[in-house]
Amino acid sequence: MSNYAIKTVLVLGANSDVAKEAILLYLEKGYHVIAASRSTEEIAAFMKARNAAAHQLSICYFDATAFSDHPAFYAALPSKPHIVVYAAGFQVTNEQALANWDGSYRMINVLYAGAVSILNIIATDTANTHLERIIGLSSLSGVRGRKSNFVYGSTKSAFTQYLAGLRQYLFSRKIIVNVIIAGYIRSKMTAGLDLPEYLLMEPAFIARKIVNAGSSFAIVPGSKWKIIYFILKYLPEKLVAKLP
Repeated sequence: MSNYAIKTVLVLGANSDVAKEAILLYLEKGYHVIAASRSTEEIAAFMKARNAAAHQLSICYFDATAFSDHPAFYAALPSKPHIVVYAAGFQVTNEQALANWDGSYRMINVLYAGAVSILNIIATDTANTHLERIIGLSSLSGVRGRKSNFVYGSTKSAFTQYLAGLRQYLFSRKIIVNVIIAGYIRSKMTAGLDLPEYLLMEPAFIARKIVNAGSSFAIVPGSKWKIIYFILKYLPEKLVAKLP
């Protein structure tokens, strides 16, 4: 039995720039939000600075890579979610990932394995009869393998495929699964990268796509990125090889 009469949204990886903006939007819509992250103090400070509705917000510790803690984390939630958003992020450059296994391993764990671990627990909890939607934040980097970012991209590709299968698995329970396939986002994770300004999207823009997700599986925010998505998806391999 939920402790709240209103619907609950569980945001995993709540300290990402996109996740924080999504939390604000969910609060505005009247949801109770459970913001789960390793950076609980940072989230609390951000929400206070933005005058977020504190009575609708719970903040709790969650480490995507602490797989053995995930069952206890889920069991201890103040209320079971109607909506789940997985937005945990971590990235190193492809060169760093190739030279240092620790960087690759952490990307795999945060962006893919951690998601599978906690979402498996949530998806198989048939006692939570009001679960209605799971949303994952993925990336266009996972559409095709490219030499500049294939380690990071492989984790996003795996996550997207996991969500595609999860959507089919949950279909009979009428639970919607969406994936946000985003391009470049202006965020702390991309702050040090040399990215074209005209292609950068604001976190609040992506957050609106999350909060207003419909029934379609793949959501590609931004008209320019929709074009890039289809080009990447269908470009012949010999041309993909020429991309950075």
